[in-house]
Amino acid sequence: MSQSHQQPALPTCPGCEEPLDAGDRFCGACGHDLSAVPTGPCDRPTMAVAAPPAGQAEAGPGDVGRAGAGTPDAGAPRAGAVEGGAVRWPAAAETDSSDVPAPVHSPADVPGTDSDGRPLTGPGAESGGGAGAAPGGPAHEEAGAVRVRHDHRAAPGGGTATGAAADAGGAARTTGDRAAAVAGAAPDGAAEPGGDPDSGDFPLAAPDPRTAEHAPAAPAAGEKVCVACRSGRVDPDGYCENCGHAQPRERDHMEQELDTVAAVSDRGLRHHRNEDSFAVSSTALPDGSPAVVAIVCDGVSSASRPDEASAAAATAANEALLASLPRGTHPQQAMHEAIVAASEAVNALAQEPAGAMGHDAHRHQNAPACTLVGAVAAGGLLIVGWVGDSRVYWVPEDRTRPTARLTEDDSWAAQMVAAGLMNEAEAYADDRAHAITGWLGADAYELEPHTAAFKPDRPGLVVVCTDGLWNYAESGEEMAAAVPADAQERPLHAAQVLVGHALDGGGHDNVTVALLPFAVRPDGAGSARASV
Repeated sequence: MSQSHQQPALPTCPGCEEPLDAGDRFCGACGHDLSAVPTGPCDRPTMAVAAPPAGQAEAGPGDVGRAGAGTPDAGAPRAGAVEGGAVRWPAAAETDSSDVPAPVHSPADVPGTDSDGRPLTGPGAESGGGAGAAPGGPAHEEAGAVRVRHDHRAAPGGGTATGAAADAGGAARTTGDRAAAVAGAAPDGAAEPGGDPDSGDFPLAAPDPRTAEHAPAAPAAGEKVCVACRSGRVDPDGYCENCGHAQPRERDHMEQELDTVAAVSDRGLRHHRNEDSFAVSSTALPDGSPAVVAIVCDGVSSASRPDEASAAAATAANEALLASLPRGTHPQQAMHEAIVAASEAVNALAQEPAGAMGHDAHRHQNAPACTLVGAVAAGGLLIVGWVGDSRVYWVPEDRTRPTARLTEDDSWAAQMVAAGLMNEAEAYADDRAHAITGWLGADAYELEPHTAAFKPDRPGLVVVCTDGLWNYAESGEEMAAAVPADAQERPLHAAQVLVGHALDGGGHDNVTVALLPFAVRPDGAGSARASV
């Protein structure tokens, strides 16, 4: 039986297994470089198969020798030793922060030979040393001592020293105190400065500035304390040196109460300062009967220094009344003279040098101006006087009786109503309604003080206010509804309530109100009014 000759197998491409021709340097199908040396099979070291001596304990992760220290003690089993026909490898340690398992052994920890047949040893092992000999250390460590690895974390439950601390001590510390495990840590028992030993943070050389308390210097006795932080000192400019908060000015909110009159003034919610002012006082007539005075002034915001104008007018009018009433001057005449004195005080402000207006440089340097309204209760009479659009209301104690407005506005709206060109609702709905036609100031067209005398026949409350209040209670009925029922007995509280009513309504202007309870004499009857 003849046999056919078997052709030798043609070489194939190691990349795509396509047949190759003799002399090809590249594969014609895939372009593989045929001149590259093919990778040889993976060479694994031959493991020593030897049973451990009887009675020796199994090696654990903490029993592996130091890196480069050679083989373990003779009394300890080698990693990779055979027990029961299976090779036991060291257990993998926990992963580090990069989720890459830490190495569990060095080359010297596993017996075997390399590709040249030489026995595996640790880096820097002595050529003449026996198996397991390590440079710089004894061949056998003290029995029972715990050897520490530097290339993996400590197992839970037992901390390990690393770096310089381990080399200096020569033996591992087995305590769980992490403070002693930090490289360069303080001696045992010394606490880390600046933090919790178990926090995992590096020790701080100084306190953390984020948690350090900055205690501001306490204000000295007699100095103002900030109303915002309640700890900083207020500088002469009115700002807190600790938090920078602008402090309320003294005139932003003012209150005053006497036995028979009370007044409250507030900056409101929209203005940057309070341009209103008031003065309340009491004196005695020549016959010994009391006379009570309430003056309210409203600075004209479009003028220069309106706050100074209102303060000067209120002070001058009050002082004039306190001087004339005890002399026996008729209260209505005294009111007229008081308005004239107030006008002169405001006019004097315009005569001051220009330097006095430096704090108001953003305003046009027109003359300071304000409005004025006042009331005097004396001898059974109620005297009112005014220039401008501030008002006086009469609210009877018996709320079933009608309420009345006792003043006429010096305003564009009032002129339109007086001329019959508009009704009151139409006039006060116009944008020009609050344009005043009378005021106190050097640039006033002509001073025309208005005074009126009333003799009420029943007790009631006199409400003296600026437009910052009556804008939110314009009619007599609306004002009576806003006045608390106990205003006769608690005038200051009632004034506070009325100011709150205006603020709740929007507080678009400064708000000032003075309340003067009026009591009728037992022999008083009827009412009278005179106007000039």
